[in-house]
Amino acid sequence: MGLKLFLVLGLFCVTSVLGFGVDPALRINVFDELTLGEGFDGVNQVQGFHSESRAFHFQGSSREVKAPEDVSARMLQKLRGRTEFTVLVTLKQEHLNSGVILSIHHSEQRFLELESSGQRSEVRLHYRTKGQQAHTEVFPYSLADGQWHKVSVAVSASHIILHVDCNRIYERVVEIPFMDIPDDATFWLGQRNSAHGFFKGVMQDVQILVLPQGFISQCPDLNRTCPTCNDFHGLVQKIMELQDILAKTSSKLSRAEEKMNGLDGCYCERTCSVKGVVYREDESWTDGCRNCTCTNGTVQCETISCPPPQCPAGTTPAYVKGACCMECQLVCLFKKEELVEGDQKAVRDNSGRCQLSECREMAMHQVVMTTPCPELNCPESEQVNLTDRCCKVCRGHDFCAEGHGCVEHSDCINLEAGARCSCKDGFRPLRDDNAYCEDIDECAEGKHYCRENTVCVNTPGSFMCICHRGYIRIDDYSCTEHDECVSGLHSCDQNALCFNKVGGHSCSCKPGYTGNGTVCKAMCNGLCQNGGTCISPNNCICQQGFTGKSCETDIDECSDGFVECNDKAICVNLPGWYHCECRDGYHDNGLFSANGESCIDINECKMGRNTCANDTVCFNLEGGYDCRCPHGRNCTGDCILDNKVKHNRQIWVLDNDRCSVCSCQTGQVMCRRMVCDCENPTADLFCCPECDPRLSSQCLHQNGLLTYGSGDTWVENCQQCQCLQGQVDCWPLSCPPVDCEFTVVPEGECCARCIIDPCQADTIRNDITKTCTDEHGIQRFSGSSWVKHGTECTLCQCKNGHICCSVDPMCL
Repeated sequence: MGLKLFLVLGLFCVTSVLGFGVDPALRINVFDELTLGEGFDGVNQVQGFHSESRAFHFQGSSREVKAPEDVSARMLQKLRGRTEFTVLVTLKQEHLNSGVILSIHHSEQRFLELESSGQRSEVRLHYRTKGQQAHTEVFPYSLADGQWHKVSVAVSASHIILHVDCNRIYERVVEIPFMDIPDDATFWLGQRNSAHGFFKGVMQDVQILVLPQGFISQCPDLNRTCPTCNDFHGLVQKIMELQDILAKTSSKLSRAEEKMNGLDGCYCERTCSVKGVVYREDESWTDGCRNCTCTNGTVQCETISCPPPQCPAGTTPAYVKGACCMECQLVCLFKKEELVEGDQKAVRDNSGRCQLSECREMAMHQVVMTTPCPELNCPESEQVNLTDRCCKVCRGHDFCAEGHGCVEHSDCINLEAGARCSCKDGFRPLRDDNAYCEDIDECAEGKHYCRENTVCVNTPGSFMCICHRGYIRIDDYSCTEHDECVSGLHSCDQNALCFNKVGGHSCSCKPGYTGNGTVCKAMCNGLCQNGGTCISPNNCICQQGFTGKSCETDIDECSDGFVECNDKAICVNLPGWYHCECRDGYHDNGLFSANGESCIDINECKMGRNTCANDTVCFNLEGGYDCRCPHGRNCTGDCILDNKVKHNRQIWVLDNDRCSVCSCQTGQVMCRRMVCDCENPTADLFCCPECDPRLSSQCLHQNGLLTYGSGDTWVENCQQCQCLQGQVDCWPLSCPPVDCEFTVVPEGECCARCIIDPCQADTIRNDITKTCTDEHGIQRFSGSSWVKHGTECTLCQCKNGHICCSVDPMCL
């Protein structure tokens, strides 16, 4: 399959029709978007490289050229999610200025920043990778020379090309930039922010083109037809997506077949169980005041509708025990009061004697009492006469205990002179005497209190709020996905307090720490230097290579005897680390051994890297060379440098570097940097910026709490920074080369190390010819990822033929 893919890619070619114009929808003209020249201090319109567009002079360090929110949102919308774009600019940068051409960043995260360092003669592209790591690509080249230059940086997935003055200077394969730019990111021109990275000079035609090979619009003569790296990555991504769809479809078919096989030969009849009685499908019965049927295993009931009875003369409608609806009953007249069969009435005379009568067969009949009334244990003032019996009762008598007609979902309630029925909570009466009641469906009628992430389920007399699948209960009425604080699946910093709530959680930093809760940093008042970490108030942990209470002291591994380099190399101390560098006259053979054993002699005579005059003969030496005068000749001892003759013992300053002094010594040119004597009032501040005492030449640290003098250096976030005449320039720390398949940057360190286990690596040289076979037997390209079959949270990735699986914490 891999061979077929490469055959397809070999034939694949896309024609980019650019011409000399660009679709406005694909162009971001920064000057026009910012309406530059209107209200920006420190920015003035001047004559440019050409007269076809406006040019602006950027000067001073009190300016703030930042796009308004609506303008920034419009520009970033064109760039967001793109993997192919080109940054174009025509500029003339002042000598030794280190400044940012444009910067798109959010907080400390630089999503796209183009920087030119005159102090280091470098062009730097800062961005973030798909792994959410900060990355800086450094191109050794000097733009800060006071001359006009056309500059373009073209990005096509993992492919970057730097053009200067329409010449291809560098072409590299890098980690793919991640352009998922947040909505509230800011867009700056000519500076990183309001305090750092001020570009000084003139800029013209600052544009971002979101299309392949955008440099052609700046240099039309470079136009050609060829597929880009983004085209290649797009095709690989499509194949990965098809592999994933195939795996998921295979999994679904497998599960469906299992279910279908389990259903063969099955016949199930659903029944209903009510009050201990089992009813079969479609069987009907009467339950109180409802007619019920068993349908598909579910009891479905309807309330019995009672029509008003048409009773003949001498009868009246009344409730009968065991019946839901009123029936016609014979009537007895007692003192103009209608009584029905079985009703009793007690009549008392003035002397207190009582006569009890009962309605039977339409006539009142005297009832003879066969037993005396029970003796009451309450005072006479608490004794109550009743209308349906002759015997008195004490106030608070339990009439319900004597028997009642309260049947379904109805409770008997004692009154002072009798009892009545009352529907239980959550039920409503089916009859006016409340003897029969039916359930109120609070869910259907909207009479419930269920909140987020729940579903209302009706129950007899009430309701329940059932949590959605995967959610856990907070109280009776609301649920959350899970208690992220208890489970540890939260985003709170270890120095923060976690508070669980519906739909997530909130974080708050502990006392003594500051931040948004997700990131909490101990307050050390900016004392931790050189990348040190403040772990508690006024307590710093230093990065490797630094020491001191505030990590202010670099450990000189060379002078402290920690390092022993080969005799052909010299130990060079760097901030935080060191390396063995080949001595003058030697170069590395490509093996880059740590102790310098790979340094070999340079044959200056054979390679033409000598300055011997024509009257002498170059003789190679170990680590150098000698200009020898042939026997019998009288040689001058002059030197040849850049095709110019320098006389023996002549001293001069280099034309392109006034800070270097050279001399000719018997045919050999020796150069050194000018020695800076800061006590000399005539010291050249251009060559000796560390001797500049002016306050305007000091620099403010990134945290805003420390100041540095001109010439001071420090380390910040794996960058070497230097203050020169009021300007801060930072560049990535130099790291020794690593030539291996899998690398990782250990926590707290800045440089990558080689490892054997691919599953522990955070950087891999992906080789799509090294595939993996997943659990479905499907081949996966290196770099592709998928969810493991039968799981929801196990994410697997193919890393150059090795399958690495881990639990994805975001789905728990």
